[in-house]
Amino acid sequence: MQDFPAEIFLQRPSIVKSLLSLLRLGSGKGEASYLHLPSLSCLRLLCVGLRKRLRFHQDPSFYSAKQDPVSQNSSFSYNQDVLGAQRSQASSPGAECSPRPSVVGRTGQRARGDGQDGDAASNSGSSHRGGAADQAPRQMAHSPADVTHLELPDLGVEDVLELQLRQLTLAQFTVATMEHAIPLLKTGFHVFHRVLELLCDAVLLLGDSVCELVWDDRSLVGMELKEKLQACLELLADILSYHQSFSGDIPHSSQVHHRMAYIGTAIFTIKLLQTILPLEKASDNLPENTATAILHLCLDTSFGGLLPSMQETAVAYLEQVNSDGHDLYRRVARAALWMESTCNFVKEAQAEGEKNWLELLELADQAVDGLPFHQHLPIIKECVHICSYLWKFDQPSPLLQTESQKLLLKLLSHPLLPVKIETYECTLNLVKDCLGIQNVSRQEPGPCAGVSFLLHHRVLYEIVTFGLQDSSEKVNVSAKDILLFLLKGRLMMTASTWDRFNEALYPVMPILQGYASTEESLGNCVLLISDMSDVTRDNAFPSTAKLKAALRLLFTKQPTVRIAAVQQVLPHLNTDDDAHTVRPELDQSAIASLPNLYCLRNPLDITLDTSNKSVLKVESVEKLFCILHSDTVDISLRRSAAEQLSVVLQDTAMHPVLKNLGITDKVISFIMESINGNKSLDCLLEPCVCILRKLVYADPSLRHSLAQRNLLLLTLLRASLILKANKGSGSEIAVLMSLLLFDEIASIEIWSDKSNTDVSFTPFSLPLTVVRRYNIPFQAATHHAVSPYCCVLAPSSDLLTLNPARHALQVAWNTAWHSGIDNLLEKLRGIASDVTEFHPDLKLSETQVLSLQAVHLPAALQDCIQAIVTAAGHSSVASALSRLSLYLLFDRLALPHIPTHSCRDTLHSLSLQAAVTRFLQVRPACVEDERLLVGIVAFLNAYFKQMHTEFVSDPEDKNLRWILELLLNQETASLLNLLLGVETQASPQSPGEQDELKNRVSQRLQRELTSFFNTLLLRLTHTTDRLCLALAGPFKSQLAVRLLQSLRVSDAPRFYGLPSLERTLQGMVSLTAQPGWSFHCPDLEPSTLCSKYLSGLLEVISSFYVEWGGNSLSFMGKGVTKNAVICLLHLSHEMLSRNKNKDLISQWSLGNESATEEASASQLGLAWLIPLWVDRDQEVRFASLGLGAALSSKPSGCQALCASCQNISGGLWGTLLNILLDQQESSMVRREAAFILQNLLVMPMPANAEEAKDSHWQHPCVHDEVSGVSLVGLPALQALLYHCQYFQHVALSASSCYRGRYTFHLQPHVGASSGPSPPESTAADSENSLWSWKCDPPAPTVNSSRPSSSLSTSSTVVSNAATRGSRPHTPKAPSPLNIREDTPASRLMAQGQSDTDTSNSVTSQDSRQAEPSAVEPVVMVTPDLLTAHCGLLTNLLAILPDFTLTAFRHHQLLHVLASLVDIGPIEKCLTELKTPTILPGEREDIKSQFVTTLQFLSSFCKLLQSCVTTSMEPIGQMDFLKQLLSTLVAVLMLDTKGLDAGTRDVVCVCWADVFMLLATLVKRDSSAAHPSVSAALGRRWRTFAGTLAVCVNERFADPVLHTVALQFLSTVFTEETKTRSEEVTTTNSKHATHLSDVLNGPSASELCELLLQSFEKRTFQDPLKKLTARALMTLLACSPTAQNYAAKAGLIDSCVEQMKQIQSQLQLESVRPGKASHRKKEEGYLKEVKLTVEILRSALYCNDECKVVATDARLTLALYALWPWLLLDNPTMEAALELLCVYTANCTTACSSLCGNGPGVVPGSKGSSSSSLMHSVMKLSSGLASDNSPIQNLAFSLLTNLAVSRDCRCLLQKNNFLQAFLSVPVPKASSVKAASLGGGGSLLGLWLRLLVSLSCAEDGQQSILRVTGALELLTDLATHRRHALLTLHNLCFCSANKSHVIANDKAMKVLLCCLDSKDTETRCVGASALWALLHNNQRAKTYLKCPSVRLRIEEAQAVSKKDAEKKQEPTSAYLLKCLENLSELLNR
Repeated sequence: MQDFPAEIFLQRPSIVKSLLSLLRLGSGKGEASYLHLPSLSCLRLLCVGLRKRLRFHQDPSFYSAKQDPVSQNSSFSYNQDVLGAQRSQASSPGAECSPRPSVVGRTGQRARGDGQDGDAASNSGSSHRGGAADQAPRQMAHSPADVTHLELPDLGVEDVLELQLRQLTLAQFTVATMEHAIPLLKTGFHVFHRVLELLCDAVLLLGDSVCELVWDDRSLVGMELKEKLQACLELLADILSYHQSFSGDIPHSSQVHHRMAYIGTAIFTIKLLQTILPLEKASDNLPENTATAILHLCLDTSFGGLLPSMQETAVAYLEQVNSDGHDLYRRVARAALWMESTCNFVKEAQAEGEKNWLELLELADQAVDGLPFHQHLPIIKECVHICSYLWKFDQPSPLLQTESQKLLLKLLSHPLLPVKIETYECTLNLVKDCLGIQNVSRQEPGPCAGVSFLLHHRVLYEIVTFGLQDSSEKVNVSAKDILLFLLKGRLMMTASTWDRFNEALYPVMPILQGYASTEESLGNCVLLISDMSDVTRDNAFPSTAKLKAALRLLFTKQPTVRIAAVQQVLPHLNTDDDAHTVRPELDQSAIASLPNLYCLRNPLDITLDTSNKSVLKVESVEKLFCILHSDTVDISLRRSAAEQLSVVLQDTAMHPVLKNLGITDKVISFIMESINGNKSLDCLLEPCVCILRKLVYADPSLRHSLAQRNLLLLTLLRASLILKANKGSGSEIAVLMSLLLFDEIASIEIWSDKSNTDVSFTPFSLPLTVVRRYNIPFQAATHHAVSPYCCVLAPSSDLLTLNPARHALQVAWNTAWHSGIDNLLEKLRGIASDVTEFHPDLKLSETQVLSLQAVHLPAALQDCIQAIVTAAGHSSVASALSRLSLYLLFDRLALPHIPTHSCRDTLHSLSLQAAVTRFLQVRPACVEDERLLVGIVAFLNAYFKQMHTEFVSDPEDKNLRWILELLLNQETASLLNLLLGVETQASPQSPGEQDELKNRVSQRLQRELTSFFNTLLLRLTHTTDRLCLALAGPFKSQLAVRLLQSLRVSDAPRFYGLPSLERTLQGMVSLTAQPGWSFHCPDLEPSTLCSKYLSGLLEVISSFYVEWGGNSLSFMGKGVTKNAVICLLHLSHEMLSRNKNKDLISQWSLGNESATEEASASQLGLAWLIPLWVDRDQEVRFASLGLGAALSSKPSGCQALCASCQNISGGLWGTLLNILLDQQESSMVRREAAFILQNLLVMPMPANAEEAKDSHWQHPCVHDEVSGVSLVGLPALQALLYHCQYFQHVALSASSCYRGRYTFHLQPHVGASSGPSPPESTAADSENSLWSWKCDPPAPTVNSSRPSSSLSTSSTVVSNAATRGSRPHTPKAPSPLNIREDTPASRLMAQGQSDTDTSNSVTSQDSRQAEPSAVEPVVMVTPDLLTAHCGLLTNLLAILPDFTLTAFRHHQLLHVLASLVDIGPIEKCLTELKTPTILPGEREDIKSQFVTTLQFLSSFCKLLQSCVTTSMEPIGQMDFLKQLLSTLVAVLMLDTKGLDAGTRDVVCVCWADVFMLLATLVKRDSSAAHPSVSAALGRRWRTFAGTLAVCVNERFADPVLHTVALQFLSTVFTEETKTRSEEVTTTNSKHATHLSDVLNGPSASELCELLLQSFEKRTFQDPLKKLTARALMTLLACSPTAQNYAAKAGLIDSCVEQMKQIQSQLQLESVRPGKASHRKKEEGYLKEVKLTVEILRSALYCNDECKVVATDARLTLALYALWPWLLLDNPTMEAALELLCVYTANCTTACSSLCGNGPGVVPGSKGSSSSSLMHSVMKLSSGLASDNSPIQNLAFSLLTNLAVSRDCRCLLQKNNFLQAFLSVPVPKASSVKAASLGGGGSLLGLWLRLLVSLSCAEDGQQSILRVTGALELLTDLATHRRHALLTLHNLCFCSANKSHVIANDKAMKVLLCCLDSKDTETRCVGASALWALLHNNQRAKTYLKCPSVRLRIEEAQAVSKKDAEKKQEPTSAYLLKCLENLSELLNR
């Protein structure tokens, strides 16, 4: 399975079907069970292989459009044009059978055999190749392919069709595998594990081959797939049910197995659903039993604890498929939350210390909600006590009071009777404690405050209304006792508490009085409340309240109570002030009638008409009222009016009308008058009462006000008696009395915060209990049949009866009760306690505990490790290891879901190492030992594999340390030695079987060890643990020796154990991919070890490739060849990196030492390598060309390769160019060919025929057979490039570059033919395309470009880029075998193509063979190839500059390549790489794309830099450059945080190239490049600063990047300094750039700090110190902010201090003997001085603040001390003078310090001393010859600066320095004219500039005039020297000098001549000087009043006026002003 392409097994599915059939065998013990494991292993290997192939196919860089007539795997898979070109390359007759050049080997062809090409013939009919079969080899009669084709047996059409129909699609295979494997999930532990491993890989493959469209697919294949997938889901549901419903009687180990099997199956089920079934389609397609299984899974608490996100996914599916089930799940989740809150509440309530009461009340509320589920009644007592506590305080929190009261009311009214009973009992107990008689003895009044929480009307309402009448005796008795304690607790309460109680009691009095009786204690207490004689309440209730209470008792149903009420009412009647005048008299009969006064037989209906509109007229009603109101109207009319009005008031619409008329007061007055003796009004009593009743009933506010009027109530009572005496109807007045007396409780709103909207509006409503306990005289509306505070219970019965729900709640409760699963399991492990802390129904069963332990990872893993430690035999250890491995598999299978506890992290925290170490230290003694070791190594392999996200490097990888130390421990039996096999004792019985078993186990051990070591090698590439990296070297070398010993090539080269050999080679591939693997072998030198490897691998190549005719006829051994070539590639890098100076190429020659027949066969050189370049396997081609590229990096390698291709037409160059320009070849293969050519170009080529004669390198060589002309070297190269149109090819490739990440979504260009596009263009490499793995019947389709078969089975995969990458300069060549087979991949959907969609059948080939193909093959050019092209072009530029540049311009190559540079994809990749949730497989693909793009960018930057350097073309003419520059700067902004080391290195290399290019462009043409670069930098400087930090950071950056970054900074800042200089010299700045804004802001300080830190920590010898200093200097020069920061940071002080120290060192060295060493040290010190003063110069440039700091640091003294040494070294002197010039510019303080008078001078030194620095400068300037040297220029420039200072001018005068001016040689007139007006750089020019500076001050002018002859000399020079003229001009401004100037006729003539000059500035100088002379000087006026002078002035004025009008310039305006003033002065 390592040799054959995985797809072969689907094209010939009989093996697969046999394997699947083996899985169908009975699952009993014996042979069937024995066969399951190898079958599962084979199928898993096949799945892994298919995924590798898919990843390979999808990589664009390995896309190949090569076609072949028989099979893409055959040796004939090359385009016929290419074959034709190569036909004459054969070196022997045997080569006629192969398109490849052959060396030696068998030539016989076999038509059948072990998987040879002929067996794959059916592929030619597959539609994915479309016209591939059309291009039969018959096109070329004598092609080698033709010969082979004729020898193959003719396959009939029926055979081909039959073979096609037999093929399995990838989807069919995957589904069939799952269908056969899933039933085995019911089997034993070991088989279950293997099945789950298989399914883990199969589901990934399914995701790559089936998309969600399968559920809507109506094709036969789609429907079949859908049915099978549904069948799989049903099977999984059955298995879940089977493992969930096991019996509790089975052994513990079986229970654990069932639980783990359930979890594993559940994880797979959810993974499968997520892979193939979108949520929105679940409801239609998920089987019913699967939905049920998902419900149970959602209810599995421990599964949710293990994988919470996966359970969330399950819940999402449940919501779609089963709404009832989802509702059930939500209820369970809510109940579980309540349970958790309950436990938290209990803990928080019992905890001591400060409490968060609001949070505690919230928890309590949730705990009460959960009572039906947990029934934990002790929380009620806690709640009651909390409520009591929160109401105790004098100033309690209103919020806490409100919330606690809600909680109490909820408990008091709880629907569950036990809860209610418990609440009332707890409350009663609390009341007893607070108000009990035992508190009498206590002095403090505190206890009664404990009942404050009850003293609220709502609480009392609940107790009175519902507690007293509760059906449960326990509740009503407790309620009565509570009320009794409160009512009788007057003496036990404080006054305020008692008042509060009465206040709260008042609103509920009407209800409480319903329980009044004369028989029981509570009734008696209630009766006493309204008794006037009850002195205890005299002050508590007002008389109104007592009267109302007494009257209310008249409505009770108990006669005895009514009689007692009469006795309470009478005192009120008798104490009335007018008792003796009012009616009626209270005789015995009247008193006797009182008890039954309001007892009516039939209650009245008192409802009113509430319609909005009334039929009555307001005027009529008003008239009626007038009649009633009138005293003059007859009483009978008034009675009639009253009766009519009572009828009118039945309509509520009339109420406002009558109220406005005052009817209320009127009828009350009538009643009052009647009572007070007006008997005539008795007839109005009844209608008036009726009117009042209707008004009171309809208007609550009126009712409230009237109810408070004591007198009215007594009046109505008397009126009732009058009516009774008059035999009138007392019903209306009874109703009116009841309305007023029960007013307090007639509203619902009083009992809750918001009104109850459920009750329909009624004006008057009574609690139901009032209606029941009183004789209410009307049909009253009722409310509160049940408590308003009663909560609705969540339904719980179904949850508690459904097992999964009940178990979930039990686990939730126990977990919360024990504060987590860990504590729970720890508690359960302890001694079982009989004391039940909670409800027995919540107790966990033993089975549940086992299930929890099996799934909770920390506990489960601890159990496994403990089992290993305490194991008595192998079986126990094996069982524990199997469990551990299964947990690891769960982690892997669950991806991308992250478990709560990572298996690896958890194991890391446990004592795994100690448990396993003992087994690894003992050599196996028997087969059982060996088998156990296999299990341990397999587990370790799984453990060390990285899985979740990309490996995060840990600085302390303890596990890796442990295993490496164990492997390298010589005292123990190292696992490394077991690679060579192990000798164990055989069992005495049945030795034959035992040997076979032993061999099988031994082979498996070696297989596992090899895989384990490969894993360790991969892990080592990611670790940053220093100890691990130190141990890695010896480990690699020892492993290398063992692998070499395993490669037994010398014993029997033609009889290898193929599996063993391939396994060894795979190990070698992983090992040799590690750099430095050969360096640490104790016994062998690295070169020796490498040589042994080389000889062994070459022998493998010789035996398996060369001797077998290039392996072209069989798949057998293909893996050997591929791995051997890859090993050779890695080996070449190892050998070349180790032996850079040695010539090792001779070792790579393949010798055939045994062959003595032919002398020529003694040495084959590198000829063995050339056939590999055209092997059918793309990876072999790629690796072998990579090997050629590595070998060609040595000159001898180039020569050897050329020698090996001598017999091939076109030679080495022709072969490589053919490969490079073959558009059907993959980009990676072509890339390697380009690398070889790139290396060949480095060889010194002769430029012409003459040079060729003497050259050892005679390549390339081109011979024209027609003309006979031969070209060698560069001419030949030009001819080759021209002939093959190389540059045109590159331009075309770049314009069609494919930059996508994946291949499969590419659509080929379809020509004129309609119909489905044959996807031969999507065949991704030399193997069979996976697109053809379908055999679907045709179905009608609308879109012809879509396949007519199943849309859902398109194969889509993630490519693996690990196979890339072996440049000549890249020693790390990752191996294809490093592909992690378990890496999950994301899915991308693309369209496939049906096998039956082909428009042409096999039978039509002959008729179509001459027609051109309708479809052009897709040419796939990727950035990888263009990277190589750029490198090749760069080398071509170096050796053929003109030729190459011309080609560039002609084909616009740079423009095309620059168009590929795009920052968007790079930034997108970087963002995706930093996404934490991205899958590892996809991460690798993103990283590959990211790296490839950056490598192309690097290569292009190098190419462009070479072009810019070589070409003289102005950069501004490159139109693509502006966009490119901003992109390049954007690349510098990439954030490398979070990237792995390898990717970060690629970014750094790219940065280095970008920096170098940008610096070159800015240097070459700053005007074109700098504005764009500076603008881009300024916009994103903050980000760029981060990049600079990375570049300068010692930890990451390499020296090259550091260097170029600093060079770039220097270049950019130099340009910025120029703009700053312009700003300084000009008054207004032209424009400020973005970058200049940055440099003037805080960012400049940060950069300065970074550079300073880097500068200070380096030694002077470090080359980076000078570069850092250069960057620092340029930054300081262009940024005042940076200068100020540097000054504050002490840079100036430290530089001055350093100069002082160097001076001390120089002084010491000067007195030591030994002149040679002294001179050398002196030179070193002076270089340091030079660097220091250069830094200081930049720090002081144009910055006065920094100059002050330098002055304070006494810079001048430091330089003066160094002066003697500066005189010896001109460069240092120049730097020092430049510093002094900058220092003294515009700074008088600095100038004074040079004279010895400033603040920088040592106190006490005299200024006049001749020892100042200025004296030294004067000596220097006067002592130098007039040679125009830099030092002379700088010295005079310094003196010119100093002349600004008075002190310096004094020194110049005192030292007669100016006398030397007269002796300065004056050039001849011709040379004077030739000199510029500025004075040039001659000595005379320097003097004149000094004199100008001096003449600016009056004392300076005096000094000049004191020099005899100076004025005359200046006058002579003024006509030609501008500075002389300026000096003369300045002399005119001093009054003392004017006479001297005027007296000098020549000087005056010069000034007057200036007025005639054409130069405006010269005229301006002359006019200004003349104006100065005229000012206050009569003598000058006399001289200038000459008419001729005045005429000249007037003429000059006229000219100036014209100029001023034309040019609006300041100079012209000033000139005109001078002339006008001159005229005015002369005209006075």
